Amino acid sequence: MLNQSETARKIIHVDMDAFYASVEQRDNPVLRGKPVAVGGDGHRGVVAAASYEARKFGVRSAMSSLMARQRCPELIFVPTNINKYRDISLTIRNIFRDYTDLIEPLSLDEAYLDVTANKAGIPSATLIAKEIKARIKVETQLTASAGVSVNKFLAKIASDYDKPDGLYVITPDQVVEFVEKLPVEKFFGVGKVTARKMHEIGVKNGLDLKKKELPQLLRVFGKQGQYFFDIARGTDNRPVNPHRIRKSVGAEHTYTYDISTEEGMAAKLALLAEELALRVNRNKFRGKTLTLKIKYTDFKQVTRSKTVPQILLKEKEIYALAMQLLQQSPLEKAVRLLGISVSNAFEEQADAVQLTLNF
Repeated sequence: MLNQSETARKIIHVDMDAFYASVEQRDNPVLRGKPVAVGGDGHRGVVAAASYEARKFGVRSAMSSLMARQRCPELIFVPTNINKYRDISLTIRNIFRDYTDLIEPLSLDEAYLDVTANKAGIPSATLIAKEIKARIKVETQLTASAGVSVNKFLAKIASDYDKPDGLYVITPDQVVEFVEKLPVEKFFGVGKVTARKMHEIGVKNGLDLKKKELPQLLRVFGKQGQYFFDIARGTDNRPVNPHRIRKSVGAEHTYTYDISTEEGMAAKLALLAEELALRVNRNKFRGKTLTLKIKYTDFKQVTRSKTVPQILLKEKEIYALAMQLLQQSPLEKAVRLLGISVSNAFEEQADAVQLTLNF
């Protein structure tokens, strides 16, 4: 049973359709209607985004370019142009701001909006979602899908229900029935491993999950058990938070050829430290923990972290700390990926006031 304050909320989740790939198809007519992958086409390339034509062949983001090419020999690779995607994202964000300041971006191509008390004075969140979709189409020539419901969990699921160019609404009186029939694989936060655990305890849909007692869910899933207990009842009290604090800033690269010596690693870390220092300062991030990520040629991954008293801003400090972490133990084998990131944000960075609505 949803509480009164939750049923009073009107949340929209907007998700651009195959964003990077759609932008490239928009800008290059030759690519329209063809299977397109945005990302690297080299030996170590990775798909950042795939067009819907490519998805029909099983091509997905985060897939290696080699596997993507095997699944779709006619796949066309286009280099990533993050600056272009960021500019379009800002245009879309400005459209959102005409309706509400309660915007929580999740990435360049998706965001939550709380339109309960919206600037346009429109009583229907569905009408607002329709307006936003129409304006995005006019101003960017791209399509977006939207989900509308009483909380973030349901709005996000709804936005994926009728893609592409979809609009799906879960009204307060539909919540219970919708969640009870929802397969656990569709629950946000449930991947293959978690779904397998769900099946092992006899949970195949929301109704099965709802029948489970909280102690059992905590025992099987740990802290996540409380989340599953709540969403099985359609409950998600998280506010749309426009002041989400960045938790880390990082830089990493997958290399065309494996790195087999510490000298080679040091050279690559120097370049990463330069890149990370630029990103840390550009984002005005103030962190005190550095993490080194190493992925070996057999895909085994290790991470090492160290926290220091001072804020990590300077390239030399970042590089020196990264080298300390590298030298903690000998290399096991050749390395295909290196990454470093700064986290553990300084407390002064977390002084933003979270906005809430008084129902």
